Amino acid sequence: MIGIGNDHTGYELKMEIIKYLEEKGIEYKDYGCGKLETSDYPLYAKAVGRAIQKKECDLGILICGTGIGISIAANKMRGIRAALCHDCFSAEATKLHNDANILAMGARVVGPGLAVKIVDTFLNSEFSGNERHSRRIQMLEDE
Repeated sequence: MIGIGNDHTGYELKMEIIKYLEEKGIEYKDYGCGKLETSDYPLYAKAVGRAIQKKECDLGILICGTGIGISIAANKMRGIRAALCHDCFSAEATKLHNDANILAMGARVVGPGLAVKIVDTFLNSEFSGNERHSRRIQMLEDE
């Protein structure tokens, strides 16, 4: 299950990503803003983060204007490794090396076509299991 969250600036991009998830038959839960009125991104970052912490969702996707604020908010939560990615290489690398459990993107930074490719790359990449990377992830968890 994928948790998806957004503020008002990420609403339209979220809808494009939901369309992709539905076409691929990927289950998701929408924790995001459902309207275009101004909203506060930390609320949606925390909702998706809590769903991952409670194991209600395996992974998350967060979207705000730049992706910066929403990823900062998510990364304050224990066990959350949110990666801001605006290209496919970063989306693959963060799963491979960081075992990221949330992909963050900026709706004002990437267009819908690229965003869908980034989501596809993120969802289809796996953690390497490499001892060095596992050790580093454990160091993050120990803080």
